[in-house]
Formats: sequence, C-alpha cells, structure tokens
Amino acid sequence: MAFPIPAILSGLRSFALAVAAFVALPALAQMATLPAAPPGSAVATFAGGCFWCMEQPFDKQDGVIATTSGYAGGAKSKPTYEEVSSGGTGHTEAVQVLYDPKKVSYEKLLDIFWHNIDPTVKDRQFCDVGSQYRTAIFVHTDDQRRAAEGSKAALDKAKPFKEPIVTPIVAATEFWPAEEYHQDYYRKNPVRYTYYRTGCGRDARLKQLWGSAAPH
Repeated sequence: MAFPIPAILSGLRSFALAVAAFVALPALAQMATLPAAPPGSAVATFAGGCFWCMEQPFDKQDGVIATTSGYAGGAKSKPTYEEVSSGGTGHTEAVQVLYDPKKVSYEKLLDIFWHNIDPTVKDRQFCDVGSQYRTAIFVHTDDQRRAAEGSKAALDKAKPFKEPIVTPIVAATEFWPAEEYHQDYYRKNPVRYTYYRTGCGRDARLKQLWGSAAPH
C-alpha cells in the first residue's frame, strides 16, 4: 500500500515526539516559562517551521542569551501542542530569541532566520504541512519592521533561487512558550532530533536553496 511521502516524513516527528513525551511524562503538562530579560536586552520572534530546528541556529550565535520554543500568531490563550498541531488555533510554531543588541544585531538574526527556512512556500516547511508550520517574522518595534522589510527586499534581489519570497512580516502577538519537553530538544534528544531533521529533508532543501550559504 502506497503512502504519500510528506505523510511518511511528517510521521518521523510524531514518532520522535512520542518517545520524548514518554520519557518526560511528569513534565507533559508543564509549560515552559520565558527567561528573565537582562537590562539592555531585546527580543526577536521568528516562525520557521518546526521549532526544534530553529533553536540551534540562534543558540550558536554569540550575543544570543536564550531561545524559547512556543506558539505565535493565534487567538487562543495558553494553547497546548496538541491544539496547535491540529491546526485549529491559528498559531504557528515559533522561536523567541532573547539577545544582547550590543553583541549581535537584529539584522544578523534576520540573516540567520532566512538561511534556515524555505521562504518560497506557504503553510508548510519541508515535510511538515499546515498553517501551524507557516513562516513569519513577528516584529516587536518599528525599527524591527524597517530592518525586516529592508532585509526581505535585499534578499529578493540577491536570492540564489527563482521562486518568490512569500514569508510575511507581521506585528508580534502574544507569544506562548511551548511545553517544557519541547525546549532544547536538539540537546536533550540529539539522536531523535537528527533522525527527524534528516528524514524531513530540511538540510537537503536548505542546501538546494542557499547553496554554500546554507547552514552547516
């Protein structure tokens, strides 16, 4: 019996999640909390598909204080993973980045974001399909909006692919931290994380899109 390839690949994440959830049963109902923001720090919020895969690129950047996986862009208060993944709340998986503007610029964070997503598709990223995996830049200030719009315009002229960039720039809404077992998933479950990321085709597609500029 044949099964659609996206469904098979998306099942990789469901399997990895089920295992992680079983291991973390006591924490299943525990939502994470946002880290305390040191004086002078700033916040950026990005949606790039599976939030497991969006923490690591920012965590590696000097000047980033913390990343938090969560849900943004929806209407329901305190949504759970089950609610968001069903596609009924209007949220998308997102990562909130707490950073020191004296050490890393918002423009640099935008560059990291672009090169870790496929900006040419709507309501999906790689093997994950649905509006809950849509990409977006959630801007918190007018300065962030200007920087994001400038970055998108510059990228549209210099992009190494033909397809148009469809990732929207929208005003930041309430950000709800995801359950604790989702946080730092790539650190807590490196084997399952790699299995999902590879099977989902993320790195292969990023290489296809960005060439030598793709993350390594």
